Amino acid sequence: MHKTLLFLFLFLFVEISAIAQKNTLSPNAEISVLTIGPGTSLNDAFGHSAFRIKDSSGIDVVFNYGVYDFEAPYFILKFAQGKLNYLIGVDRYADFYGSYTAQNRTIKEQVLNLTEKEKQILFDYLLNNIKPENRRYLYDFFFDNCATKIKDVANISLNNTIVFNTPEDQKEATFRTLIQNNLNRNSWGSFGIDLALGSVIDKNATAEEHMFLPENIYHFFAIATINNKPLVKKSQVLYTKRDTSKPNTFFTSPLFILGIIGALILFITYRDLKKNKQSVWLDAALFSITGLIGIMLLLLWFATDHKGTHQNYNLLWACALNILVIPQLFRKAIKPWFIKYLKFLVILLCLLTLHWIIGVQVFAIGAIPLLIALFIRYIYLISYYNRR
Repeated sequence: MHKTLLFLFLFLFVEISAIAQKNTLSPNAEISVLTIGPGTSLNDAFGHSAFRIKDSSGIDVVFNYGVYDFEAPYFILKFAQGKLNYLIGVDRYADFYGSYTAQNRTIKEQVLNLTEKEKQILFDYLLNNIKPENRRYLYDFFFDNCATKIKDVANISLNNTIVFNTPEDQKEATFRTLIQNNLNRNSWGSFGIDLALGSVIDKNATAEEHMFLPENIYHFFAIATINNKPLVKKSQVLYTKRDTSKPNTFFTSPLFILGIIGALILFITYRDLKKNKQSVWLDAALFSITGLIGIMLLLLWFATDHKGTHQNYNLLWACALNILVIPQLFRKAIKPWFIKYLKFLVILLCLLTLHWIIGVQVFAIGAIPLLIALFIRYIYLISYYNRR
């Protein structure tokens, strides 16, 4: 393993050194923006963006932002905390192209309409970024990712001379909508995003903020101008994704799985009602699971630097306090305040519904069966304890 890492490091060092030695572009050089289509995994669902530098002198390389720094100490902890630095990477174009075609992902190219001087300035900027002391940057999914870097690097290096116009067909959308447009709403990836990210992403994104997605970079660059001329002089599709059959995932989807769990909760509740009893094991499991999820959401909100996890009203159903009240479920005679607490949980679920209806926050559709089951279970427990 160490030999492999050493080999990769040496290869990268040699590659960068070779590029640096040819750091003067010829008049025939081209700089283009590559837009990679979505892949099959959640990590690849939003596509990718990169710069391609091509010159008759033998240079044909790709610079792309968003490479994991696996050598960073406490990698997983920093990733979870939102404090992980990402890297700018450089690859031979042939390797880059081969990697994404092997993944069957569409590759589109936009050749930039730059002067010889502008191309050199942008290339020099990228060469400076690839230096070991400059390669790292603090990643942010919405405001500092592989796509926004394309916009920012191009504009900053060219002295902010690029004007990004708004596409005529662009519609107002929240950050959450822009994310979910790339996903199946009834998938675990979509469910996880709606669970972990808070109401801060349910505000409308500005026109420029739409460019945190690679596909929107492509659309904005297509109509952008530089010094009163089109920014893009030529566009082409380098590879088109082949049509493949998609497996039926409904029976493993959140709506189906949580629907079964919700139905099971309702069935046990109905059986408890008929027998006038309480399935303590069920309530202990529900309070434990919702409480632990609530603690996780609080940590994402207050113990990390992730901006998108703030003001998360999933805490209205995943109440962290549930962990503390579990002992009450095992008491023969509960404290009077516990019934009031159950009423409080019912009120929280009503508030969640109100937040959803008025658009404060959009929640995962897969959670609907579980939320209904929790509501009915809490109502039953209130009734049951009042009868004891």
